[in-house]
Amino acid sequence: MSKTSTLSLTEGPNATRVVGFGSAQGNRVVTNDDLARIVDTNDEWIQQRVGIVSRRLGEDHQTVVSMAVEAGSKAIADAGLSPADVDQVIIATCTMPGPIPNAAAQVADQIGIKAPGAFDLNAACAGFCYGLNTASDFIRAGSARNVLVIGAERFQEWLDWQDRANCIIFADGAGAAVVSPAEQPSIGPATLGSAGDMVDTIYLRENRYIYQEGQTVFRWATSEVAPVASRAVERAGLQLSDVDALVAHQANLRIVEAIAKKLQNQGARDDLVVARDIVHSGNTSAASIPLAIDHMRSAGEINSGDVLLLVGFGAGLSYAGQVIICP
Repeated sequence: MSKTSTLSLTEGPNATRVVGFGSAQGNRVVTNDDLARIVDTNDEWIQQRVGIVSRRLGEDHQTVVSMAVEAGSKAIADAGLSPADVDQVIIATCTMPGPIPNAAAQVADQIGIKAPGAFDLNAACAGFCYGLNTASDFIRAGSARNVLVIGAERFQEWLDWQDRANCIIFADGAGAAVVSPAEQPSIGPATLGSAGDMVDTIYLRENRYIYQEGQTVFRWATSEVAPVASRAVERAGLQLSDVDALVAHQANLRIVEAIAKKLQNQGARDDLVVARDIVHSGNTSAASIPLAIDHMRSAGEINSGDVLLLVGFGAGLSYAGQVIICP
């Protein structure tokens, strides 16, 4: 339902909006039973703890860059634009094989975007929200016209496949959005933050394998993320009852549902649509929010004009909340 005529979403002049989404995933569907053949786990144990039934892993040719190209190309087409219309590319990722070369310039070149501003951004699971906010600010400042923002991750090389607490969670995929100028505001100001005192809760063990303190992450997310979401709604000039759908980073189904429940207790609607993409996509970090939105649009769970509350978080290292109107 469209509410843009009565809502206030941005501060100051030069409004922006998301005009298109696209996504890509690994071709290989890996079920919980598949994982039980290589590590000491089972379907019931995984579903009870993280809510995942299956996840998608990329084949050898499906890299961070190639999945970003696929998702980004779809988003540009969905926006009704051509690559020539895009003048800035931002890739949110924490799983490139190395820091040089960056993903953004490669993705832009392969899509056919000539000589854009292009850079990678690493805010881990909050990366897409950071990228979306950066894109909006670039446009509002006059530094760009149309910005392609992509969250893209390939986790399989960064996992210890004998670590049953962590290898069951992560997956590969990409989600993209195009941000453009707007007459009516459709992207709210972001609530951004970090907690550098929690760097030991998610990190690379032996500089090779991703590791997280599951219980610590769970306690932090279920207590701290709902207030971030509420502040984002307030900064957008809205009330929780205005929100049609919650699209939180797909970290863990129990976390997502706990956040939704807290928001409903604070005034969000009982019929709030909650993204549960993690059930069949796994945790794709920076890709998870745009991936979920693209899937929800395709499934008819959200529609043009709906108010979406986005929340990204990574154990408190970096977190973000933002309200947008669904294109």
